[in-house]
Amino acid sequence: MSEDLKGKVALITGANKGIGYEIARQLGSRGATVLVGSRDIGRGEEAANKLRSNQIDARTIQLDVIDQKTIDSASKQIESEFGKLDILVNNAGIASDGDRLPPSQVDIETLRHTYETNVFGVFAVIKTLLPLLKKSTAGRIVNLSSGLGSLTQNSDPNYEFANAKSLAYNSSKTAVNAITVLLAAELKDTSIKVNAADPGFTATDLNQHRGYRTVEQGAIPTGGYAYAAVRLATLPDDGSSGGFFDENGVVPW
Repeated sequence: MSEDLKGKVALITGANKGIGYEIARQLGSRGATVLVGSRDIGRGEEAANKLRSNQIDARTIQLDVIDQKTIDSASKQIESEFGKLDILVNNAGIASDGDRLPPSQVDIETLRHTYETNVFGVFAVIKTLLPLLKKSTAGRIVNLSSGLGSLTQNSDPNYEFANAKSLAYNSSKTAVNAITVLLAAELKDTSIKVNAADPGFTATDLNQHRGYRTVEQGAIPTGGYAYAAVRLATLPDDGSSGGFFDENGVVPW
């Protein structure tokens, strides 16, 4: 096990499965203490046990991003046990079946439901945990976004996923990108870096495992892939902030 992240504390939301779990595994394999954020404490503990069986320091933390009480409780738990937070990966997100309709036919409740988790949940977690990130010597915030949130790509008829016009999901990721930019600007004079990561079309429960990339690739791809979630979570002091990256580098807004 590498120990270049030894002493670092990382919280990953929605980490009991999929990309979130893989991000936790890879950060943990590099020596970080990983906090497996999960709505269901049982599923979270099952994932943490699996990580611990691989000699990773993993702890379960109950966290539902749409329940402020659990966010507050998680913050108090982290402060009590560690006194700081070095890495926050906002991975938890949803996509709704009701979002498969043409944009003008999407029910307003589908939009509200999606934003509650994908946008308001992300902001609530960041806002609550920011004081603990400020206690880190090098805080890192990574917001899991999507190329579907790129207005440039959505406007391009030749974009690989030009037909994927899911109003609620796509626009929620556009909002996440905006949050990323604005927070990075606010925190530019601190040691905290804020970036958005596009893991690519990864096979997860979110898309009924239709994606053609593995969760390992979605977390930190092998080969020449440079800018996935783990890379952004471990940026050096001179790393970028306020950016949007996928395996090939910068993604257009």
